[in-house]
Amino acid sequence: MNRAPMHAPFERFNALLASARAVDTAVLPEPTAFSLGTVGADGQPAVRILLLKGVDERGFVFYTNVESRKGRELLAHPSAAMCFHWQPLERQVRIEGVTCSVAPEEADEYFASRPRGSQIGAWASAQSRPMTDAGDLEAQVSAAEARFAGTPVPRPPHWTGFRLIPHRFEFWHGMPSRLHERHVFERVDDGWRTELLYP
Repeated sequence: MNRAPMHAPFERFNALLASARAVDTAVLPEPTAFSLGTVGADGQPAVRILLLKGVDERGFVFYTNVESRKGRELLAHPSAAMCFHWQPLERQVRIEGVTCSVAPEEADEYFASRPRGSQIGAWASAQSRPMTDAGDLEAQVSAAEARFAGTPVPRPPHWTGFRLIPHRFEFWHGMPSRLHERHVFERVDDGWRTELLYP
């Protein structure tokens, strides 16, 4: 068991993400895609695919409607897990930690950078709620377009970002004969405890 400085797993993750971004998009179209696991009030876990929108030594940032299932679950139970799998590289990174909301200014800045259609969609979609009729979403989109015609679209109050603050990383490297490499970083004080696992 060894010790590593605070930046070590982030540097390793960023190097892998850079390698994933360098892969031809025909082979790996979404290098920032990851699975997010949350847990409901009944203890039932749920997993879905999201896109990473930022990473630094504070944590991993993604955005969502807080009234969606994942938003409600994160607000009630902030523990969560992420998994990046870059199959062409035979690499996987699992990250566990707790989430918190990003600052309103950070959410505003990212929302302003989104395509206008995505901004309108954030107002139009009652994400995760039942839809009575297939035409309801189109009607809500039209209403939002009319509401914000000729003006910038502000960030909805129900839409923001979450930052996952990690306390555990596991870096997996696929190897022949399924003798894979697994390297774990677990947070301790001002650094990380590291160890290798059997595959």
